Amino acid sequence: MATHPKLNLAHRPRRLRRTAAIRGLVEETVLRTDDFIAPLFVVEGKGRPEAVPSMPGVFRFNIGDLVKECRALAGLGVGAVALFPKLAARLKDEEGTAALHEDALVLRAVRAVKKAVPEMVVMTDIALDPYTTHGHDGVLTADGTDVDNDRTVAILARMSVLHAGAGVDFVAPSDMMDGRIGAIRRALDEAGREATAIMAYTVKFASAYYGPFRDAVGSSKAAGTRLLDKNTYQLNPANRREALAEVPLDVAEGADVIMVKPAGPYLDIISAVRHLTRRPVAAYQVSGEYSQLQAAARLGWLDLARCRRESLLAIKRAGADLILTYFAKEMAAELRA
Repeated sequence: MATHPKLNLAHRPRRLRRTAAIRGLVEETVLRTDDFIAPLFVVEGKGRPEAVPSMPGVFRFNIGDLVKECRALAGLGVGAVALFPKLAARLKDEEGTAALHEDALVLRAVRAVKKAVPEMVVMTDIALDPYTTHGHDGVLTADGTDVDNDRTVAILARMSVLHAGAGVDFVAPSDMMDGRIGAIRRALDEAGREATAIMAYTVKFASAYYGPFRDAVGSSKAAGTRLLDKNTYQLNPANRREALAEVPLDVAEGADVIMVKPAGPYLDIISAVRHLTRRPVAAYQVSGEYSQLQAAARLGWLDLARCRRESLLAIKRAGADLILTYFAKEMAAELRA
């Protein structure tokens, strides 16, 4: 057998990969259960949890079952949830008026969770898309061709005060209207809700990855129509500089946490935002990211456990402090095993 001379190398990086113990010693990015925020869907009634067909393993819960799910998450070490309501069609209208009802579904859900699991950090979505017949995040202009920015902001500020009164820890405006963070901060402070924090969807792209979420909250019937074109307020996926310009605006207006959405296809944006601000950075691993991994795994093309972990490691490595993910429960169970 031919012999080969040893390479004269001062540096052999493989030394630090030789055993699992050594690899663990030098591991740079570590996932923790405290990193995760679990998005949860809530519906009226007392029926069994409703499966979301386009999101295997994800359910819409009635309030009682939602509380049970929050207890289970807390038991696994997941300390935060983000709540999203699915309303009956009869409660929706052009103006999204049900968003301002004091007994709104999501407010009753918040009260129930905070009473049963007081240590759980509860976040709520501040936008009108679950409440409007047209599926937009705000109210429309008189001619119906666009979202009325300033009128929408006024509604979102009132909505935020209601949510704060129900006991949420964070309101999370996902609408992408100009000036809404400042308006919400002022409204909260004037209502004596200075302790309520704002997690701003600061960098939210007009992404094709939101489809399964729209199924979950019941706005998917408008998908593909002219009215659901959200390009006048959500960001162009092609634009990095425009996205980063949003960050100092939301920080100046009072955002406590800055979010990037989606996460996986926008790791470069997460990294850039991390270097731009000292605020905590959140990233949302959205429904399309979740569902594509589930679908490929069901076809036997990917190892689901390994891929979900790798995808979340990538998001954290890019700079996210907090990760909203539908994998929160499974990942927490894996990390505690």
